Amino acid sequence: MKKMFFKYRFFAFLNLTLQFVCFFSFGQQINIIPKPVAVEQRVGAFKINSKTQILSGTKSALASAGFLKTYVKSLTGLNLKATQTAAVAKNGIQLLIDPVKVKHAEGYELEVSAAAVKITAADGSGLFYGLQSLIQIIKQSKTGQFSVPACKIIDYPAFSYRGMHLDVSRNLFSTATIKKWLDMLAFYKINTFHWHLTDDQGWRIEIKKYPELQRTAAWRNETLIGHKRTEPHLFDGQRYGGYYSQEDVKDIVAYAMARKITVIPEIEMPGHALAALTAYPGLGCTGGPYQVATYWGVFDDVFCAGNDKTFAFISDVLDEVITLFPAKYIHIGGDECPKTRWKVCPKCQKRIKDENLKDEHELQSYFISRVEKYVESKGKKIIGWDEILEGGISPGATVMSWRGEEGGIAAAKLKHQVIMTPEKYVYLDYYQSHDRSEQIAAGGFTPLSKIYQYNPLPAGLKADEQQYILGVQANVWSEYLPDAEKAEYMIFPRIIALAEVAWSKNETKNYPDFLNRLNHHKRFLQQFNYAESNKDITGSIDIQHLQYELKTDLPGATIRYTLDGTYPGLKSAVYTKPLAIMGLLNLKALSFINGAPNGRVFEQHFSKSLATGKTVSIKNLPAGNFAANKQVLVNGIAGTYLYNTGEWLGFSGNDLEAVIDLGITQQVAEIGIGLLNYHWQKMWAPDRLTFEVSEDGENYQQVYKQTEFKVEGINRIKQKINPVNARYVKIIAINKGIIPKGEYGAGGNAWLMADEIIVN
Repeated sequence: MKKMFFKYRFFAFLNLTLQFVCFFSFGQQINIIPKPVAVEQRVGAFKINSKTQILSGTKSALASAGFLKTYVKSLTGLNLKATQTAAVAKNGIQLLIDPVKVKHAEGYELEVSAAAVKITAADGSGLFYGLQSLIQIIKQSKTGQFSVPACKIIDYPAFSYRGMHLDVSRNLFSTATIKKWLDMLAFYKINTFHWHLTDDQGWRIEIKKYPELQRTAAWRNETLIGHKRTEPHLFDGQRYGGYYSQEDVKDIVAYAMARKITVIPEIEMPGHALAALTAYPGLGCTGGPYQVATYWGVFDDVFCAGNDKTFAFISDVLDEVITLFPAKYIHIGGDECPKTRWKVCPKCQKRIKDENLKDEHELQSYFISRVEKYVESKGKKIIGWDEILEGGISPGATVMSWRGEEGGIAAAKLKHQVIMTPEKYVYLDYYQSHDRSEQIAAGGFTPLSKIYQYNPLPAGLKADEQQYILGVQANVWSEYLPDAEKAEYMIFPRIIALAEVAWSKNETKNYPDFLNRLNHHKRFLQQFNYAESNKDITGSIDIQHLQYELKTDLPGATIRYTLDGTYPGLKSAVYTKPLAIMGLLNLKALSFINGAPNGRVFEQHFSKSLATGKTVSIKNLPAGNFAANKQVLVNGIAGTYLYNTGEWLGFSGNDLEAVIDLGITQQVAEIGIGLLNYHWQKMWAPDRLTFEVSEDGENYQQVYKQTEFKVEGINRIKQKINPVNARYVKIIAINKGIIPKGEYGAGGNAWLMADEIIVN
């Protein structure tokens, strides 16, 4: 089918200057994102011509009429007449607000016939969103005629809160860039922009009463090069910083508001305050001196909770912030606040005593509650990360559940409003592909499919408790996003998947259907450096049957593969069913569509041994994001240095004691295991590693012991031993336990990370 190509200014009403090429195909398919509640496709199409009129039924609809008029002119060159009238005219696009007919907030009905287009909405937001859907389905014929396929669409959001968070403390983005992103958020019906403005690495908002925040807190001496996990740390030696003036903030807020987006500011407290303390050291427990952080992490120096000057400073800051942001919410952080300084600070200890608090956790609750009361006195409400649950939650606080779903579930059961933003599912600074060419990321693995399949309503909540889930948000932390291009690669198209999660009913979601619609939306993504990692082949292992499965999301694709490490071609084997692991060595695979390669080459190396596929028993359970099936220790696949493939078992503060049953007694001459040692990720090699063997599973003899390991990275232990008969192999790795003083995360549990066990 032939496609027409043409250039137009994307969302001219948004004052974008970038032009790019896009296309519309001739078909009548309704490819709207997010997926509407109901779509009825009809026969025919409405043609847009010079006599088409835009009719706004009410004065409140005039702004939307102006928006549509400007857009159509940019797209077609036609200068349509816009009139305020309740009359229905042929060849007209009618815009109505009727909350009686459309009862759901932000909802709309879009009806298209050959004679007219009619959008009826519950409110101004609904009308705006109806127009976004209309814009998405405008098409161009071979002769240059613009039209809209006949249809009826009924639509309204599943959740009232649909958000994206952006961290500008670690790395700044220009106001022009933020506006560009806001345009796309609005296009996909995301209605909240959570602006993370302060942190340890920089204070990014002008506060006129405290000029040192601009002169000192907004600047750091240099910035970490590469990933935090790598030692030794390297720095660029370049002073970095800046901030948004109050005029910048007003501009962004107004720009967002015109696009039905609420901007919620975040001013971090009581932790992540190092930048502010550098400017005003008297607000810390030690009095300083402090330095704006030059690398990423959690730092012991936080706001002093026993100092009344701290609360005076926060109140003054919030006074100026509140005047800039009309949103009803102020985000006050509350996450990752170490209690190290509070435990030895005389002022904090006095506060605990004076307020009859049990401990430092209740001191944090006191801190949050005190700030909340001040915010509420200004007619606002607070949002905090789920740590604000610790020590008792403030009465009117809304919780952002980021460490998992548990915090959100607990808050909802306490009848607090909740926004779900679990890092495992919706953090956009996580890797979206396991391909080696992926740009550096924080960690984790969140492909497009994982975000799309997320359900913000946790299974652990009863029906009457689900009402407290306001919605869902994707978070963009910028530690490894030094420029807009790298940020866009991480944001798009994953934020579009999040938009459908937030707007569309969970039971109507369909990932292949979404990918099909997303393919039609690439014309809207041309102005971004967007990722296409959904083209990647993915691999998964069936541990029970020792089979390896390949999968591609590309419709109509054929996977071809090789087992000898050579590049797959058209003569390579076609993948039709899972492959037996015992027959694999160096697997490479590539997708082909119509005989042409598509996407990147998938690679997986397998290491087989006497232990592969054998039964493993472990004494302590793995924890957190590293609580994988214990059989991954003998599945033939080694974990990578990114530790995000599900191949590493992680033990928080606990030892590893694993026993492999080889099935029969046989000669053993070599034993090995992989261990991960990244102190800056709180991952430590064991204090002691021992290998033991046994014929009966009761009486073991030690055959190897090691107490020293590489400073950083993966330690592949593969030790030759004097040949011995054994059926059982026991590996004991003694956890470091508590992270030593002076090290990152001191006082907390060390992670012991283990992967593939080898026995030969």
